[in-house]
Amino acid sequence: MSADKLPLPAEEARGQDVSLRRRLEAIWDNKPGLVGQLTAVNHTTVGLRFIVTGIAFLMLGGLLSMFMRLQLAWPGNTVLDHDTYHQFVTMHGTTMMFLFAVPIMEGFALYLIPKMIGARDVPFPRMTAFGYWCYLFGGLFLYSSFFFGEAPDAGWFMYTPLSGSTYTPGKSADFWLLGVTFAEIAAVSAAIELIVAILFCRAPGMSLQRMPLFAWYVLVTAFMIAFGFPPLIMASVLLEIERAFDFTFYEPALGGDPLLWQHLFWLFGHPEVYIIFLPAAGVVSTIIPTFSRRPAVGYTWVVLAIIATGFLSFGLWVHHMFTVGIPLLALSFFSAASMGVAIPMGIQVFSWIATLWTGRPQLRQPMRFMLGFFAIFVCGGLTGVMVALVPFDWQAHDTHFVVAHLHYVLIGGLLFPMFAGFYYWLPQVTGRMPSEGFSRMVFWLIFVSFNLLFLPMHFTGLLGMPRRAYTYSEDLGPWVQGLNLLSTAAGFALAVGFVAFVIDMLLMLRHGRRAEPDPWKAGSLEWAMPTPAPAYNFVSQPQVIGRNPLWDDSTVREQIEAGRGWLPFARDEARETLGTSLRTGEPEQVIRLSNATWLPLIAALILAVFFAGFLASWYWLSALCVAAFVGVLLRWLWTTGDPYAPAELDAGHGRVLPTHAHARNAPGWWGTALLLVVDSTLYASLVFAYFFLWLVNDAWPPPTADMPGLVLPGLSLLLVAAAGLLVGRAVRANGEGAAGRMQAALVLAALAGVAAIVLRTVPLGLALGAPQAHAYASVVWTLVGFEALHVLIAVLMAGFTLVRARHGLVTPARSLDLRVTALFWRYSVALWVVGSIVVHLFPEVS
Repeated sequence: MSADKLPLPAEEARGQDVSLRRRLEAIWDNKPGLVGQLTAVNHTTVGLRFIVTGIAFLMLGGLLSMFMRLQLAWPGNTVLDHDTYHQFVTMHGTTMMFLFAVPIMEGFALYLIPKMIGARDVPFPRMTAFGYWCYLFGGLFLYSSFFFGEAPDAGWFMYTPLSGSTYTPGKSADFWLLGVTFAEIAAVSAAIELIVAILFCRAPGMSLQRMPLFAWYVLVTAFMIAFGFPPLIMASVLLEIERAFDFTFYEPALGGDPLLWQHLFWLFGHPEVYIIFLPAAGVVSTIIPTFSRRPAVGYTWVVLAIIATGFLSFGLWVHHMFTVGIPLLALSFFSAASMGVAIPMGIQVFSWIATLWTGRPQLRQPMRFMLGFFAIFVCGGLTGVMVALVPFDWQAHDTHFVVAHLHYVLIGGLLFPMFAGFYYWLPQVTGRMPSEGFSRMVFWLIFVSFNLLFLPMHFTGLLGMPRRAYTYSEDLGPWVQGLNLLSTAAGFALAVGFVAFVIDMLLMLRHGRRAEPDPWKAGSLEWAMPTPAPAYNFVSQPQVIGRNPLWDDSTVREQIEAGRGWLPFARDEARETLGTSLRTGEPEQVIRLSNATWLPLIAALILAVFFAGFLASWYWLSALCVAAFVGVLLRWLWTTGDPYAPAELDAGHGRVLPTHAHARNAPGWWGTALLLVVDSTLYASLVFAYFFLWLVNDAWPPPTADMPGLVLPGLSLLLVAAAGLLVGRAVRANGEGAAGRMQAALVLAALAGVAAIVLRTVPLGLALGAPQAHAYASVVWTLVGFEALHVLIAVLMAGFTLVRARHGLVTPARSLDLRVTALFWRYSVALWVVGSIVVHLFPEVS
């Protein structure tokens, strides 16, 4: 039955606005039952799933830490043996860093960002759902290692050579490498989703200068994920290839170097700290103005500080490598950068203080956690400046002082704002208010026990308590023993506080008093909708006139609910949201979104089987999964959005706008561009590995390498460049309405790409020999394979676009598929050029 023909109850016949809400609910709500839950793609549902799953992993990681604290309560304890303790340390750190901290803040962002920017959903809802399933399956994959007796035990940082096949011959390290890589797919996909949503799906009138500060924090964080996660993904892929196929990237005897892993890992690892902190700081910058009853002080300065923090964080990775023997001149640079990042962080702290100082603060439950955050995070920041000093770091490295600093920064910087966010936004989710009395007890229990747990670790570390050791000597003295016992007792009290928090949430869900719309009297758009929020967010999308829409115009809520905003329609059973310009927020297009589907779950399940096959060394199964995944992906791409949507649609306010497939600024093009940014960072990490190993080797390439001449590689480069030009001609031919020339150009480009792959890979493979012989052969094989894979994908994209064109889905007006294909071809040509210079030209001139 059509959505606009659904029978309406008699009491809903009061007006068109009630009828519109009913039809929107029919279009946007999840299907009933288990099928509806498994096929849901709505950002509200998926965001909440990230949050709930993150809390579950927090409890698992916390349970592991309780056993660790019991083991360290007394010297010579035997609660855990050496191997089990290191398994628990590894899985605790991995859980907190990869399965809790980043996913839960992405869950907050996915749930809140469309509501804050006045959109009905994110632009790629199926990708969001796919990311969640990858996250869930990746976490289950990691924890399944306990059932096979192969839990990872090399540390959450997996340093080589400890994690190599020589010292870790079983499958434990493979569980970590594959599981973490699987889970990181979710982080990267969510980052792309959030960037496109924030930049191109804001409410009309919401220019960049009017964006909520939380959106700025999430935007910078998403870009940091796009640039920060690929180095770790590449490092993990290289180590897994080394373990599975005996390639050599980290083995010094064959030209590798274990420090390559550390560089790639910490290129991710230190930005990770700010990836965790910045969204939490966005929560702080949202809640403090609300309870201070005034806009945030220094909006522009805070935005600049957010960007500076994100930029500087990528210059700090050696901060974690001060003791590995890096030259002192380099250490001084990274030490200065580590201290310099305190400047933009200080700007944000002073903005928060000034907002409180000049406002009229109200001490409600979210604000208690804000004040706790201030106290703990400032202490963690001060110890961060201490460990940024090289001489001090040499003394405190690998002691419990660093453990204390890490937890003060991450828990103070994440958990306290996160708890504040729960109390602040749960009325919007559940429609009920928290209990001030019980909630106050939860805060004090968590705050006091946290400090009693981690503050003593500063002193035990300075007294010589080693990090990552499963026991310690009585010779460290009674102070160390007493402080460890205090930390253990406080750890259990903190666990009770976490359980009390969960109980408080459940009590609020069941017995909390009903919340009125906008119970905190906030100024941001997520409070412009009913509580709990409907699946479609807004009956009609708002027009924004300032940074605090609800404070700037008291009639915004009424206009939205009365259907006097943008897109006040429920037509064709289609989910729609507006696309707006990057800078000004001017309406540009109507984005038709995908409805509920099984495709994200099926794709994630295929990937899970792929990783399981790789773990079991059943490579035939993994190969079948690749073929199946390509098939699902083609089906996904064919049905994205609304393939047969009209060229233009009424957007309200007398405006007719093109649908996204007919618009020049389509989200799909930008999503592909951002995916290529992530991919280029992966490739840059591989090129970094090539030149790093060149620096540490006396001969690069080694004398045994017999590289082919420049003729065949040069010919392959010409063929790839010609293919790129042919795709460009296809774009022009399509614009001129010459469908035949367009299709012929795509066919020729595909043939040229295949010929280029053969001309480059076959002679190079014959010249290099086995990739297991030396790190040079391993890296070159991987580099060229990476480039050839991209040209092969480009060939498949050309064929896909050709089929779409023959079905009438590529026309002069509807050129998105062809433009995306052309973008990918240009990128593949660029990779081929860089790779040809690095692999073939560089050895000739070095």
